[in-house]
Amino acid sequence: MSTTAEEKPGAAQRSGSPLREQLAALKELLEKPLTTYYLVIMCSALLLALGLMMVLSASSIEALQKTGSPFSWFIKQSLSAAVGVPLMYACARLPAKFFRWAGYPLMALSIIALVMVLFIGSSELGAQRWIYLPGGLTIQPSEPAKLGLVLWGADLLARRARQGRIEWRQMLIPLMPGTVLLAVLVMLGRDLGTTLVLFMIFLALLWVVGAPVKLFGGLMALAMLAAIIMIKVEPYRMARIGAFLDPWADAQGAGYQAVQGQIAMGSGSWFGLGLGSSRQKWSWLPHGESDFIFAIVGEELGLMGTLMVVALFGLLGYAGLRVAVRVNDPFVRLAAAAMVAWIVGQATVNMGAVLGVLPITGIPLPLVSYGGSALLPTLAALGMLVSFAKREPGAKEALAARGPGPAARALSWLGLGGTTRRRVTR
Repeated sequence: MSTTAEEKPGAAQRSGSPLREQLAALKELLEKPLTTYYLVIMCSALLLALGLMMVLSASSIEALQKTGSPFSWFIKQSLSAAVGVPLMYACARLPAKFFRWAGYPLMALSIIALVMVLFIGSSELGAQRWIYLPGGLTIQPSEPAKLGLVLWGADLLARRARQGRIEWRQMLIPLMPGTVLLAVLVMLGRDLGTTLVLFMIFLALLWVVGAPVKLFGGLMALAMLAAIIMIKVEPYRMARIGAFLDPWADAQGAGYQAVQGQIAMGSGSWFGLGLGSSRQKWSWLPHGESDFIFAIVGEELGLMGTLMVVALFGLLGYAGLRVAVRVNDPFVRLAAAAMVAWIVGQATVNMGAVLGVLPITGIPLPLVSYGGSALLPTLAALGMLVSFAKREPGAKEALAARGPGPAARALSWLGLGGTTRRRVTR
C-alpha cells in the first residue's frame, strides 16, 4: 500500500517529535532558575561520595602496612568531610558581602602560613608544603591560598569595574604582585603544580574583567619563560619532563609512577575490575589514594567510571559559568569564573597527568583525592557557589515557593526551627 504525499510530512513529524520533545524538555530544565543550585549540590555530593569510597579502596593496603588498620586514612578523610559539609552548608547561606570581606584576611593568613612553612614545614617528595601539628594533623597552606586569591582578586577587580573602564595597569596592580608573591612562596616550597593553579585563577580573573589579548600573550610568554627556568634549575623536574615524553624508557625509574598509572587505567577496560579489586594499590602505584586516585577509579570502575567523573566536573564547570553569565554583580561573576578555573582546571591537570597527556605535577583531584587541607577549601568554595546561585534571576522566589529545606524541617521536628506559622482564629 503506497503512502500519499499528504501523509509523508505527518509521518516525518511524528517520527521526529520525540526528539523535539526531549530537546524542549531539556531546554525548559536548563532555563529553570534553580538549575545551577541543584547542579552544584548534586555534583559536589556525588564527587565527595565517590572520593570517600575510592580513598577507602585505594589506601586500605598501605594504611594497613603503616598503621595496622586499613581504615586509618579513610577515617581521617571522613572526619575532614564531616567538617567540610557543614562548612559548605554555612557558606551557602552567607551573602556575597561576607565573601568580599573574607578575601583580605584569608589572603593575609595564607601569605603568613606560606612563609611559616618555609621555616617549620616538612619536606616530602622534593616539596616543602606541609606543617605538622600535634595529634597527627597536617596543614598545607597553599590550598586555602587558592580560595584567598579567588576572593581577594575578585573583589579587587570588582571595585575597579564599578568605577568605570579599567586600564590594563589597573588590572595588574596590585593583583599581579599579590599573585606573584603567592606563587614565589609556593615555588620556594618546590610546588610547581599549585603555582600553575594560581596562574589559572589569575588568568581567569583577567579574562572576565576584559583584559586585552595582547596582555594575555605577554603574560603567557612570561609564564612560559619562568616555567622553563624553574624546570632547568631542578633536576627532578627535568626527570619528570623526560618521563612525560617517554615514561616507558625508564619504567623502573623516573617514569615508574606514570607507567603504573597507565597500567591501572588499561586494566579497567570498559567497566573495571570491580570496586575494591584494584591490583595496583598493592604497593605498585605510588600515591594511589591522592595524586593518582583517578587511575584507581579507572582500574576499578573502568572507562564508564572515569567518564562519570569527567562529566561531573564538566557539569560543575557549566554551573559556575552559568552563574557568571546570569548574575550582574561583578564580584560574583569574577569569583564564580575564577573558582571554575581553580577546581575544573586542577581536575583537568590531574586527570591529564594520569592519562599521560600532561606532565605529573603532584596536585590532587578535587573532592576525590585524599587530603583534608585540599577538601575543606574546595567545599567552602562550592558552598560559596551555591550562595551565588541563589542570586540568579528568579532563584530567590523559587526557593521561597519551595518551602523549607531538609535541614530546616529536621530542626523544626526537634523544636529548633525558629518561628512557625500560627493559625489565626477569629
